Amino acid sequence: MNRSIRIRGARTNNLRGLDVEIPRNRLVVFAGLSGSGKSSLVFDTIAAEAGYQLNDTFPPFVRNRLPKWSRPDVEHIEGLSPVVVIDQRRIGGNARSTVGTVTDAWTYLRLLYSRIGEPHVGESNHFSFNDPAGMCPTCSGLGDVVAPAVDRFLDLDRSLKQGAILLPGFGDGGYWYSQYADIGTFSPDTPLREWSQEERDALLHGGAAAARLGRRPPQDYEGVVERFVRIYLHTSDNVSERKQETIRRFTRSEVCPDCRGDRLNERSRSATVLGRTIGEMSRMEVTELAALVRGIDAPRVAPVVGALVARLDAMDAIGLGYLTLARATTTLSGGESQRVKIVKRLGSSLTEMIYVFDEPTVGLHATDVESVTRLLRRLCDSGNSVLVVEHDPAVMAVADQVIEIGPGAGADGGRLVFQGGFEELRRAGTHTGRVLARPGRAARTPRTAKGAIRIAEASRNNLRRVTVDVPVGVMTVLTGVAGSGKSSLAAELVEQHDVTVIDQRPVSTNRRSTPITYTGIAPAVRKVFARRNGVPAALFSANSEGACPECAGLGIVHTDLAFMDGQEVVCEACQGRRFTPEVLAYTVEGLSIADIDALSVDEARRRLPDQGIAAALRHLSEVGLGYLRLGQSLTTLSGGECQRLKIAKELRDSERPTTYLLDEPTTGLHPSDIGTLLHVLDTLVEQGHTVVVIEHDLDVVRHADWLVDLGPGPGRHGGTILYEGPVAAYTPDKGTPTARALGR
Repeated sequence: MNRSIRIRGARTNNLRGLDVEIPRNRLVVFAGLSGSGKSSLVFDTIAAEAGYQLNDTFPPFVRNRLPKWSRPDVEHIEGLSPVVVIDQRRIGGNARSTVGTVTDAWTYLRLLYSRIGEPHVGESNHFSFNDPAGMCPTCSGLGDVVAPAVDRFLDLDRSLKQGAILLPGFGDGGYWYSQYADIGTFSPDTPLREWSQEERDALLHGGAAAARLGRRPPQDYEGVVERFVRIYLHTSDNVSERKQETIRRFTRSEVCPDCRGDRLNERSRSATVLGRTIGEMSRMEVTELAALVRGIDAPRVAPVVGALVARLDAMDAIGLGYLTLARATTTLSGGESQRVKIVKRLGSSLTEMIYVFDEPTVGLHATDVESVTRLLRRLCDSGNSVLVVEHDPAVMAVADQVIEIGPGAGADGGRLVFQGGFEELRRAGTHTGRVLARPGRAARTPRTAKGAIRIAEASRNNLRRVTVDVPVGVMTVLTGVAGSGKSSLAAELVEQHDVTVIDQRPVSTNRRSTPITYTGIAPAVRKVFARRNGVPAALFSANSEGACPECAGLGIVHTDLAFMDGQEVVCEACQGRRFTPEVLAYTVEGLSIADIDALSVDEARRRLPDQGIAAALRHLSEVGLGYLRLGQSLTTLSGGECQRLKIAKELRDSERPTTYLLDEPTTGLHPSDIGTLLHVLDTLVEQGHTVVVIEHDLDVVRHADWLVDLGPGPGRHGGTILYEGPVAAYTPDKGTPTARALGR
């Protein structure tokens, strides 16, 4: 069997005919600048080819239901085996997905209750909230019910004729308007604030409230709330987007009045083990639950107890001991999601697999990184190949080999610049080697605040009624171990004050969205071509006159092959260039309109003769995104890149002083790029804004003007403020995890 993964002539994205041999059954870390080509090699070449070849072993009907892999542009690959990709995408799922279900811990817990629960209820499906035998009939196993947000239904300062009922179709001229305004019961011209409380109750609720009025409405009268519930909530599964938007605006989620969030029916909620119901156990933190379950000594369920404890211990070992099994996966951060996926894989007995990780230390405090490196090593020692894209030196230090791709980003990257051990890398003189060799950043002299905004009596999740003053006009960092309460405190800041959140969510779901469309330079580019060539600007739009008629300006042609994989091929008429030959003949500085897409942001600023275009792109370069191609789909960007794109937009558009909240903006950044990010954050402060950052990176922490540290531990062990003040005064003798990390 091959003892290495051999790659020859890899050209995916910006890879430059790259040749490399990667040892199998080893922990290998891939380093390099953001945009250097690391992900193109690991995810878009190795993982993509392994996934494609595995899928190809299945018949077409099955293949159509498997994850789609695009075959990479590479001359030759050998030594592959099935691949498991563990990325930073939030697990998401739906409202039925919890930490317990996704880690299989809930499966073991259900089995336990079905065997030794008292009174005996039935098989394990009776403890499943996804099975009719176990789910609460009121909330269908969701734990929450959708209830009308009645306080949002009316504008009391308007009359019915002026649109006091804010629901669609209830205003003057709407379908339901006459059911209220024309029945002689209510005055259509009087603002609702001047109505009696009894009249407003009758309008909303009908029934007994309407019957008590002296002017009784018609016998078939239906209150606004009743009608809303019937039309919008008791409806078919196929709800239009318009209806969905109305439901979002005029409802709220409330704990189910019957099961109180346990999701199970009354009979299933009655069974106990060690005096606790399954709902009570699901709300315990993983560390507490593991200690409790160990006390079950019934021999007949010993294998179940062992499997459950092993799964809970694995979660605790990777820094997730503060979670509960009832926690919805939709509420997990990217880093938490990734670590949950790791836990799920630890129970696998498969060997000779290729595990691919995308920055597994994201969201982890420096003191928690060791737990992740132990688990990566454990996967490797079980006979697997572990490939990790990572910037954290602590992960590189435990790797068997580090491979650096570079030397630069975008067109300046895509080459193998180093392969070897960690100590060799520190002496290598590459971008990564120079960062590893330099001393850490010193704490800065703090800038003077212009006041403060107060987060008062915060008690969300594990916060213990904390009150914090956030200084205005400077940069504040919130830090602490994972689960200490940082995100909860930030959420309170958003709720109590006017804050602009710059997160890592995708900026677009439309593959036609590119840096050109996001920055709004498309009209300016078309005008430059039109002015230089004396033709209409519409010719240079792939959505208008100049588009290739064969592919409608997409550059590809999609063929639906029914139960087989749909086929996307480059358009033969335009060769993927999206425009007609006549349009492509027009040039500016030797570039056709199709060549513009291939330019990087930095190249476009140099080569396109228009100051407006250069100015619009300047902020992308300032946030370290100068390597992006102008025609690159925004759907391909990482979370960190999406966040920096939003920062660029704020730099360009912000006018009045604003409070910005950023969640781990160093995600995806090479350490040598962090200086660029800090310069951008400083620019926001210099423009009069307030910057609040949730961050673990010690260079960012030391650069802050003010530090708020939470802890001391995760979950119920956290939620208190350990320190507020300048970074330089937070010395190791304080004895907290952050203080010790800063002192190292």
